[in-house]
Amino acid sequence: MSRRYKIVFAFDGTAYAGYQFQENGIAVQQKLEEVLEYLNRSPVRIFGCSRTDAGVHAKGFVAHFDFDKPIPPKNLIRAMNTRLPEDIRVLRAAYAKPDFDARKDAKGKEYRYFLYNADILPPHLVPYWAFTYRKLDVAAMQKAAAYFVGRHDYVSFAANPHREISSTVRNIFSFTVKKTGPRIVFTVRGDGFLYKQVRSMVGFLVRVGKGEEPPEAVAQMLRDTPARTARVPTALGRGLFLWQVFYR
Repeated sequence: MSRRYKIVFAFDGTAYAGYQFQENGIAVQQKLEEVLEYLNRSPVRIFGCSRTDAGVHAKGFVAHFDFDKPIPPKNLIRAMNTRLPEDIRVLRAAYAKPDFDARKDAKGKEYRYFLYNADILPPHLVPYWAFTYRKLDVAAMQKAAAYFVGRHDYVSFAANPHREISSTVRNIFSFTVKKTGPRIVFTVRGDGFLYKQVRSMVGFLVRVGKGEEPPEAVAQMLRDTPARTARVPTALGRGLFLWQVFYR
């Protein structure tokens, strides 16, 4: 008799085409399912809480799967980590209710974006930090970020997902921008996010920080909901982390 498991794991997305199966490269999901199939002695399908783009990382990704072998969660963590590549690590595992769904049951997500603002980006930070040498007006970015908070149509700040979606309306609970030395961290929480929405919002905030757009432009675009144009750049994937997922 199979049981449903919930796992929380982290991964360095540098070497992957994203979490979900891709035709153009190796995905994190593929690596997880290869290990689970080995342990289960039969194929296992794993269902994640979200998609991620190539190069994007995760600190607290959540997934569920049904497993035939009666392996206690603590032992499952050890067994999976022994066989997974070093850039993927299961952090926690637990039995879940039979109807638990990692994506549908999620009530919110937190993303963090890391930007290094100095003359030089230290080499060891390259896989995890985006970079600009242009001096940024952090106060202007903070003001602009505040306009994103609330329930809005974010069509101007999302890319075409090449699949049908029911709505481009989302609710952002909070959006902060904090600078410590050369390190700027964007932290956004919401009930869900559109394709490349976080990277698009950060990309636009950086334009505000450079003085290319006023902070009020965010409010205007959310109000008028124009179709997305090159006015909204997409920040690099490597600076983005899915930080945590919230459930009841």
